Amino acid sequence: MSAQYPVARPRRLRRGPAVRRLVQGNRLHAADLILPMFVKEGLTEPQPVASMPGVFQHTRDSLRKAAHEAAEAGVGGLILFGIPAVKDARGSAADDPDGILQRALRDVNHEVGDSLVVLADTCLDEFTDHGHCGILTPSGDVDNDATLERYASIAVAQAEAGAQMVAPSGMMDGQVGAIRTALDAAGHAGVPILAYSVKYASAFYGPFRDAAECAPQFGDRSTHQQDPAGPLDEALREVRLDLAEGADAVMVKPAGAYLDVITRVRAEVDVPVAAYQVSGEYAMIEAAAANGWIDRDRMIHESLVAIKRAGADLILTYWAVEVARGL
Repeated sequence: MSAQYPVARPRRLRRGPAVRRLVQGNRLHAADLILPMFVKEGLTEPQPVASMPGVFQHTRDSLRKAAHEAAEAGVGGLILFGIPAVKDARGSAADDPDGILQRALRDVNHEVGDSLVVLADTCLDEFTDHGHCGILTPSGDVDNDATLERYASIAVAQAEAGAQMVAPSGMMDGQVGAIRTALDAAGHAGVPILAYSVKYASAFYGPFRDAAECAPQFGDRSTHQQDPAGPLDEALREVRLDLAEGADAVMVKPAGAYLDVITRVRAEVDVPVAAYQVSGEYAMIEAAAANGWIDRDRMIHESLVAIKRAGADLILTYWAVEVARGL
């Protein structure tokens, strides 16, 4: 820098809203946003999620309506999570062609699939009676390789039901490769994979487990999700492994507490980087706003701009429709 005060005055570029808008380096776009949605088998009307004000477990009909609203707002995508009426140890409903998630994927893809991208969460925790993300061994550990077989089958079922992109979230070693192989063999080579490559064993997921009814019945997920205090090199290694196995895009989850990780991942890869603004992030802002402690709208916008500034190309957020309408 050559000039100094009083010649250099950074405030010149902040002197009015038009100037600030002109020089903004980070802008949100509706098409960058992906809305997570929950559909539950057996409901006759949508059910509010108590820990996530404004979020619902949908019926198939209310899901279609909400999907139309998202498309009309210009949201870039929807990611669907299914909650079956019956759960078992292997999550049989997860790849059932007539299971709730597959039916919802067909519904939504038919309704709005030409307007936005319909994604499916590819995991088992919403479908197992024990709440874990995979098949369990007799001792109660998650069996990595047996779980890969289930993920492969689930991804194919989702693609055949109309999922335009699958998003494996279980953090099993080799999950992307197993899914890519299965999709290609089943004639779905054109279906991309958004890999949950960097997913931490985070306390920020609590409200989501209410919404998806997937809290573990024992133990936790620290044997497969990453340690929040773990080295950044571990996160980057996970990303490289997923890309080597065929991932088309990668995700960091959660977003707000891991902006440094998003930045490093963005610098390392040449594919789209997504970040998931998770349920705990949503719930904290909504709760503080309900108590009158913060400016809700400004806080939402600022939190999303920070994720964008950190390097995320795509943002999964429960505010997707509201924010898209305001842009």
